[in-house]
Amino acid sequence: MSVLSSLRQRLLYRSAPVATIDAAKAAPPPSPLAPVDLTDPAQVTGVMEIAARVGEILIAAGSANTDVQAQIHLVASSYGLHYCHVSILMNTITIHTSIGTGPDRHNLHVFRVAPSIAVDFTKLSAVDRLIRSIHSGATPPAMAEKILDDIDAMKNPYSKTTIVSAWGAMGGFIAVMLGGDLLVGVVTFLISALIMGTNMFLADYRLPPFYQNLVGGLLAVVPAAILYNIFAGFGIQILPSQIIGSDIIVLVAGLTLVQCLVDGITRAPVTSSAKFFEALMSTGAIIAGVGLGIQVASWLGFSLPPLATLAPPVYHQIPLLVLCGGIGSAAFALALGASWSEVTISGLTAAAGMVFYYFLVALLGVGAVVASGISAVAVGLAGGLLSRRYMMPPLITMIVGYTPMLPGLTLYRGMYAMLNEQLITGLTNLASALAIAGALAAGVVFGERVARRLRRPQYFRPYNSIKRLGTFSFSRATRLAQRALIPRVPLSPFAPRHNLPAPPPQYGPKPPTPAQQARFQQGDAVTDMWPVTTQFPAQRPTYTVPGKDDPSAPTNSQ
Repeated sequence: MSVLSSLRQRLLYRSAPVATIDAAKAAPPPSPLAPVDLTDPAQVTGVMEIAARVGEILIAAGSANTDVQAQIHLVASSYGLHYCHVSILMNTITIHTSIGTGPDRHNLHVFRVAPSIAVDFTKLSAVDRLIRSIHSGATPPAMAEKILDDIDAMKNPYSKTTIVSAWGAMGGFIAVMLGGDLLVGVVTFLISALIMGTNMFLADYRLPPFYQNLVGGLLAVVPAAILYNIFAGFGIQILPSQIIGSDIIVLVAGLTLVQCLVDGITRAPVTSSAKFFEALMSTGAIIAGVGLGIQVASWLGFSLPPLATLAPPVYHQIPLLVLCGGIGSAAFALALGASWSEVTISGLTAAAGMVFYYFLVALLGVGAVVASGISAVAVGLAGGLLSRRYMMPPLITMIVGYTPMLPGLTLYRGMYAMLNEQLITGLTNLASALAIAGALAAGVVFGERVARRLRRPQYFRPYNSIKRLGTFSFSRATRLAQRALIPRVPLSPFAPRHNLPAPPPQYGPKPPTPAQQARFQQGDAVTDMWPVTTQFPAQRPTYTVPGKDDPSAPTNSQ
């Protein structure tokens, strides 16, 4: 970890307050002080391996394909390898380049497969700092390989108790945000901690995520149904739908349901299709677990009440709901290994999105899909600006910011309606959940692109700059000529007609021949061999022919 500590110290003095993706897409990196030998296949392959390992960590963290490609190019070009081709398909990275010419030409390829997507903000922040250091020229290839080894060995900096408590806090605060009271928040805290603790235990035994989500959906329903019937015996009323909806949001938050749509929006359709199918399978496992939980609760004699229509929040409740949404999102960032500064900024970003959401829903009466999309724009814009201000990956604020708006309650309503023979209502709710996910993806990408336009450095395109400079100079010269601020140039197309230069003198039909010149030297008069004298006004310039229009030369009259 000493290597990472020294890297942080160097970045305090060398890094600019821009995101790495901005630096990657805005301008080429500065020329390296000690570039690698681009004629040595071993050194070039080593640089390509470093770039591929960086892309592997970014893909595993959920970054979009286009952003990963740009940052791979940035790492390679920082070491002098400016010309390489990068192809990313789902979780595979292929980098190609060629060195040498003629018979000494070598084609080099690097192929790497990223592990399954598991969002880890600890590794994401560490690799972001590494990219900044490589771009600034502070990290040679040998040190970059050591830092990548340390990043691969990184684990969540918090204990398992802290992580499980953070997941529970996320579920509890989101339950209060959905309209629950303090009792609902406490119950949801316990159930969420139980779900994520069980999933962590199953992950240690390498159980596929599909079965983990299935067990999570089951545990989200059965304890809620049991506690509902127990509290009802004491005259205490709670809404199990708020508990189950919050637990579903906790399960869906770690998936790529929104991120796969982000890949589709950013022109990576193949990767988007593969990720969407994977997210659909995981979401289907959660829905199947919820349906199984409803059946198990009925078999045990703990029936769930019919779904009640929730009224929109009133004005005096909105500050509390915004606060709960921000704290729940901050707990989600903490569970994924974010630092405390990243946790704070992510919570503020989510709170800003919830302000827009409740303003649109409560005050203007906008539908959930439109409100989610507009709020996601605010999340992308605010998160993008804050993350660039505090030099953290924008992906963190983007993932955490839209978490409170995930359609967990809508998914539960759809599943419950389908199990109770309300097919149309169930399909409508499931389609609404997918529409909300699409609106969140579109809004957060648009907001982040606006933030990127506002804060990224200006593009460096020399040819376009020179072309603009030439156009500016020509236009300015034209305007100055029209204003008579510079002297006219003869035959200039911008000179006014009333001040055109005088025409040149007229010459005879043919020039003198050598025989005529000889006769003239003998004293004979030769006509039409010299220019016809033209009288010009005194104020206008006259054109003379050097050596011929000399006043001492003979004229036609002579």
